[in-house]
Amino acid sequence: MRLLSVNVGRPHRSDHTDQAQGVTGIRKQPVEGPVAVAAPGPKGTGGSGLAGDSVCDLRHHGGNDQAVYAFAREDLDGWEAELGRPLPNGSFGENLTTTGVDVNGALIGERWRVGPDLLLEVCAARIPCLTFQGELGEMGVLPAKGGRPGAGGVKRFTRAAAPGAYLRVVEPGSIRVGDPVRVEHRPEHEVTVSFLFRAETLERELLPRILAAGDALHPEALAEARRYAGEHAS
Repeated sequence: MRLLSVNVGRPHRSDHTDQAQGVTGIRKQPVEGPVAVAAPGPKGTGGSGLAGDSVCDLRHHGGNDQAVYAFAREDLDGWEAELGRPLPNGSFGENLTTTGVDVNGALIGERWRVGPDLLLEVCAARIPCLTFQGELGEMGVLPAKGGRPGAGGVKRFTRAAAPGAYLRVVEPGSIRVGDPVRVEHRPEHEVTVSFLFRAETLERELLPRILAAGDALHPEALAEARRYAGEHAS
């Protein structure tokens, strides 16, 4: 298990965001490194955990519980085959493109040692937003039916339930291409990244079951599950 690439993005103008300056950092490009990674601060003020990476809309992205986004090369390869077009590392806006790592099968609260120093904790699934939909459609990734950017691509992404994982930084460190990824802790519950994504999207009846992951969940997912469980208590 290792990093195939470390990817960062700079702000660029987009027609697919309502961010105040009309910019997004979703288009990530591989860099050689080393890249310093640290907790960026609370959501709303903290951006990306990776030095040199831009998170432009702090209302919805970034912060300690969305510090790093990981996506498996194996899943990119699957989309390449389905779409019939190349998808370079970073195509889904991920910071870390991995190989040999079961990103969507990772458990919430699972901890990864990346390189010698960095320790990350899996805490959330990537939920596609309008910017994700529009930008990836414009780049020819996950197009709508008929080849036009739009909701069709996001529906396909959602049905696949392989969204990649957001991670928080437990111990800061520097990383580079080729660094090993080692699972140092795996909790004893059923809540994988894929399970969480299904609960937050098409199978909301699963929401009470994600409470088994406890405080390792992104605080917003935890609050949503508690609210749903309360409303549907018998």
